[in-house]
Amino acid sequence: MIRIEHLSKSYEDITPLKDVSVNINDGDVISIIGPSGMGKSTLLRCINLLERPTEGKIYIDDTEITAPGCDIEEVRRKVGMVFQSFNLFPHLTVIENIMLAPRDLLKKSKKEAYDKGMELLKTVGLSDKALNFPDELSGGQKQRIAIARTLAMDPGTILFDEPTSALDPTMVGEVQTVIRELSGTGKTMMIVTHEMNFARTVSNRVFYMDEGGIYEDGSPEQIFDHPEKEKTRRFVHGLRSLDLYIENDSFDFPGMQGSIEAYCIKNQVPYKMTMNVQLAFEELVRQNLVNSPGHEEIHLSVEYSGKDEKMGFVIEYKGEQYDLLKECDPLSLAVLKKAICDEEYGFDPSAEYANKVEMKISL
Repeated sequence: MIRIEHLSKSYEDITPLKDVSVNINDGDVISIIGPSGMGKSTLLRCINLLERPTEGKIYIDDTEITAPGCDIEEVRRKVGMVFQSFNLFPHLTVIENIMLAPRDLLKKSKKEAYDKGMELLKTVGLSDKALNFPDELSGGQKQRIAIARTLAMDPGTILFDEPTSALDPTMVGEVQTVIRELSGTGKTMMIVTHEMNFARTVSNRVFYMDEGGIYEDGSPEQIFDHPEKEKTRRFVHGLRSLDLYIENDSFDFPGMQGSIEAYCIKNQVPYKMTMNVQLAFEELVRQNLVNSPGHEEIHLSVEYSGKDEKMGFVIEYKGEQYDLLKECDPLSLAVLKKAICDEEYGFDPSAEYANKVEMKISL
């Protein structure tokens, strides 16, 4: 068990952690989410003593690791860390990178370190890369090697500091698969992540961090579906939906398409669905609605549910009654035939945006 008591960490101009107290049970898999700058990575770095807490105590199995004279190297044997950057030694082969710490710190024989390293490479699916150098690997492969290197020290706890944030989106899944498999081994894991669907599926607990500490601690179902606190609700709602506003026909179309793509990547929306919502935006809004005089003030809402893989796309616009689904170019509707479904138009003259088109995006 890891026990944290009244932990604070201050820098010259900021205090990311203020009086944090929490117990982390053996075997917990905890995802840590929240806005940038709220101390998520700082919390991990304090647990691994990469950062010395300003105040407070941290216990691992009843040993206070923040006590004066504590053996930091011994702590790091028990608590491994996987970083955003891979930190592999470029002049060493993959297997040499994995063997280095067990030989130097655990005093294992070359054969022991080699055999364990090859076993771990098989675990992360890269046994065929043992003799490659890091610059011969993709980003996802490098991160899997970094995980294997951490496992080579057989830590009881593994800390992951945004392990997929530096990766191309196409490589995120391979690293997440390895972490999911590790989550069933009984090791204690803490994962700072911005991948919400991943956090939901891999964890038994989620920390939402805000106001200098763990603002809300609960199961994935509680945090993502029934958050108890206001800032958690706002954060989770903001992740679920994307709102865009158009005021005239000279709006930034490429920028908004980029925002839709970024939203879809962050929420792990399937590629085909991402393409379809961008197609719906282009055909219905850019090609038709903004060219309809009097209807240029538009609110767009995109909302994706990873639980059932459904995406809703809502177009609201001001002006006189105008059924976009009936009035838009027939060619646009033909193009959209397989991209959207369950389309519905409504008109409410008392609403801020009187016209409303709701649809589902096809997968």
